[in-house]
Amino acid sequence: MAKKETKTNKENNKNKKSFSKSFKAELKKVIWPTPKQLLNNTVAVITIVLITAAIVFVLDLTFETLNKQGVNRIKEVIVKTDSSAEEKTSDEDNTEVENEESNTQNNEQ
Repeated sequence: MAKKETKTNKENNKNKKSFSKSFKAELKKVIWPTPKQLLNNTVAVITIVLITAAIVFVLDLTFETLNKQGVNRIKEVIVKTDSSAEEKTSDEDNTEVENEESNTQNNEQ
């Protein structure tokens, strides 16, 4: 058992060493941006983010205003239909009461 453990430990150490060597070799191949390039890219990203935020803000305000106006118009329509329906029902109730009164008067005569 001890022999197997030492073999796996040696293999792990080799893998770790080869990994670190290959990692260092890859980092040497990387082309790092100059400070000027880094500044230009940073400014470009921040500008794009601010423009996008402004567009989203304007669209949000626009849709919110349209939504409020639309909801208010719908409420007005509902109120108008409710009031006209109430007028119709009150007119019907009045005619029913009048009909009942006339029927009672006719029955009394």
